[in-house]
Amino acid sequence: MAVTVTEEDLGTRIEAVLRRRFAERAVAAEHYGAEFAALWHTAAEHALGGKLLRPRMLMDLLSALTTAPLTAEDTARAIDVAAHVELLHFAFLLHDDVIDGDLTRRRRPNLIGSLVSRRPDAGGEAALHWGRSSAILLGDLLLSSAVLGFARADIPATRRERLLALLETTVFETVAGEHSDVALSDGIIAADLRTILATSASKTAAYSFVLPLRAAAILSGASTAAEEQLTEIGGHLGLAYQLQDDLLCVFGDPETHGKDPYSDLREGKETAIIAYARMTSHWPSIELRFGATDLSVEDAAEMRDRLRECGAEGFVRGLVEEQLAAVSTVLAEAEEAGTLSADAGRVVLALADRIEGRSR
Repeated sequence: MAVTVTEEDLGTRIEAVLRRRFAERAVAAEHYGAEFAALWHTAAEHALGGKLLRPRMLMDLLSALTTAPLTAEDTARAIDVAAHVELLHFAFLLHDDVIDGDLTRRRRPNLIGSLVSRRPDAGGEAALHWGRSSAILLGDLLLSSAVLGFARADIPATRRERLLALLETTVFETVAGEHSDVALSDGIIAADLRTILATSASKTAAYSFVLPLRAAAILSGASTAAEEQLTEIGGHLGLAYQLQDDLLCVFGDPETHGKDPYSDLREGKETAIIAYARMTSHWPSIELRFGATDLSVEDAAEMRDRLRECGAEGFVRGLVEEQLAAVSTVLAEAEEAGTLSADAGRVVLALADRIEGRSR
């Protein structure tokens, strides 16, 4: 029987699957001690209630790619896969916070920060070690859960094998991108624009856009040609998204986007903004305080203004526009070839519009 699922109902159902997964794990964890069970409860507090960008993307495109309305059973199976995409996302966030040494996310304590704050020696080395070790271990478990979730998907074997191959490629490419990002930050590799863009594409596009778009294609039974085109589209969308994120961190309104203002400048993060600035006469004055952990808001604001004056902001906004224009080009070719429908095109263009108008 075909069913119609509203956006609100879809979010509720994805959230319910995630909530059930964490509840089951928390109950199982009680056998291994109160602290392990508490870790799962704390994780649920941080993992639930998000925007569910990736699972919603998967479900929206799946509906557009399917010629007949999805049955209740097909919808339930797809929601289960989509929920495991979100678990993968949270696992990567946990590991990312450990790598970056962050205790907050969107101006609130992240999982590590929450665990640290509950220790009697909050802020001490032992408390930090506890919080970061817990995040690493939980991230490992969630990665495992995502893999098992794909492996247990109640779909035809050939599609399940394609999903697992996609997941393997996604994890490999994302880790490669994160490794390159650390190498850039630590000065192991040169921070040239081409390397920075390639790193951004790998660490963000692979799992945030390519994975849900390709997973939707596989679940719908779409052709390999459609899957290849969605891979290209996802790469452009993901890079545009990451570039927008970099712009927001430097030039955006922190009250709107909710991130630590100027954190990228304070951390000395190598972005396309900085790569462009290095090639201008303004760089010597910017370099003086770039990466200073004690960078004041006033100094950061002055650095932001210099980045704007040297043309870095305009240059990166131009890169975003190029990536979104490339999406339209690939989409037009796919629609002309008949590999992607007009409905699928509308879903993709809505994603592009959301990225273009992003303020948080």
